[in-house]
Amino acid sequence: MTSTGRPHLENDEQPRAHLLDLVGTIEPWDSLERTHLNTTTQWISSGAPLYRVRKPDVPPMHLVSYFVVLDATSDRLLLVAHRKAGLWLPAGGHVEPGEDPWATVVRECQEELGIEAIASPLTGESPFFLTVTETRGPGVHTDVSLWYLLAADADTIASYDEEEFSAIRWLTADQVLAESDEVLDPHMHRFTHKLQRARAAGRRRG
Repeated sequence: MTSTGRPHLENDEQPRAHLLDLVGTIEPWDSLERTHLNTTTQWISSGAPLYRVRKPDVPPMHLVSYFVVLDATSDRLLLVAHRKAGLWLPAGGHVEPGEDPWATVVRECQEELGIEAIASPLTGESPFFLTVTETRGPGVHTDVSLWYLLAADADTIASYDEEEFSAIRWLTADQVLAESDEVLDPHMHRFTHKLQRARAAGRRRG
């Protein structure tokens, strides 16, 4: 596991408290995200297992870190064609037991895209969005996904994990929104709308 300078969270109470703090930083975009935030808070507080320990669905609900890479110069987002899901998604992966979700982003970004994870100035190393989603295909389970925003120049990504992904695409926000829900992560449009609002607010403050 890649060291990130953040502590590896060992005992059960510490990561639960940390996760509750992370979830508490997320401003809900809409009523669905508010519901997902409430569901996640109750799940973490319940003492239920949080991390996947056996592929694909043990326990049946577990924690994931997504990361959406934004090239601010061209205003494009990176999506990957995930082989198992059969959808265009942000990159990401399952949080290991006791692992800080940002450490998951750092590890998976290097493994899947071959680049250093650099947090977007808009969000820092905090999650921007949260979803609770039942997966498709065999081994159906529920992913509780923290969505992070990274900054990268599109030219720096020269390769990707071809075992996980069949292709990658850089799309503007408008191009993402023009794509059918049937081919994207089911919450990708909502994430994109939230990002557009946040970036517009940031420009007004600037």
